[in-house]
Amino acid sequence: MLVDILFVLGGLTALVLGGDALVRGSVAVATRVGLSPLVIGLTLVGFGTSVPELMTSLIAAFDGLPGIALGNVVGSNIANILLILGLSAVIAPVVAGAVIGRDGWIMLGVTALCAGLMLMGQVGRVAGLVCVVLLAIYLFTTLRQGQLEPVADIPTEKKPLWYGFGFFLAGLVGVLIGAKLLVDGASAIAAAFNVSNAVIGLTVVAVGTSLPELVTSVIAARKGQGDIAVGNVVGSNIFNVLGILGITAVVHPLDVPADMQGLSLWVLVGAALAPAAIMLAFGRITRLAGVLMVLAYAGYTAVLVIGT
Repeated sequence: MLVDILFVLGGLTALVLGGDALVRGSVAVATRVGLSPLVIGLTLVGFGTSVPELMTSLIAAFDGLPGIALGNVVGSNIANILLILGLSAVIAPVVAGAVIGRDGWIMLGVTALCAGLMLMGQVGRVAGLVCVVLLAIYLFTTLRQGQLEPVADIPTEKKPLWYGFGFFLAGLVGVLIGAKLLVDGASAIAAAFNVSNAVIGLTVVAVGTSLPELVTSVIAARKGQGDIAVGNVVGSNIFNVLGILGITAVVHPLDVPADMQGLSLWVLVGAALAPAAIMLAFGRITRLAGVLMVLAYAGYTAVLVIGT
């Protein structure tokens, strides 16, 4: 058991460090070629911080653990909104109406697609391919829109291309090692405590692989960069479903565990609706709303654990 716990801790550490290196490298390249902060938040930062989830889900799928692969995606999306965006709002009220208006609807649509696939009981290769194609369309249109935006206000110092690519490659290696350690350790702990892989995926694995998003959004909130904080969450959630779930299903079709078609499914949908509803009501995600979101996440996690 001690070895399994060390595997999980070591895997999480490697994922965090590797994810941070991936983001540093990606942002360095992006600023070098002149992308705007909004595009960086929605694509390279949001997607880059999701690479740990991608590697974790792929490895879990190949190891015959669909509960961890799917729970990682669903649990990460729930944690991104209720926990990470909630904590960001507690630190500083988040105002990012442009992001919610433009890409929030896409996130809602993607969440509905994910819920529909889960209710069908299986995410097959065709569904996965559709997700990947939709991701390519979204990424292409976002980058094209970003080329029309001013880039003079990019707050990041421009680094040489070799610096960016070096960090990116080092981060990729770290993420691969961390994902393997995390999946092996988490599945062993689940077996030892007679807990389903889905619950482990929705909680331990999902929160662990979401740590890069947590760090990125909290730092952005402290600096008053609401576009980055919200764009990171929105972009990450879109990529989690279209990219991670899509790519994983194309490589290895996933059967949906029965215990993921109940509470977690509806919490996922409710969490996706929460930011838009709060923005429409108050014009921002207030500190009080942030506290309520974090408490909602704590309650959801408690119900999962107690139910198990």
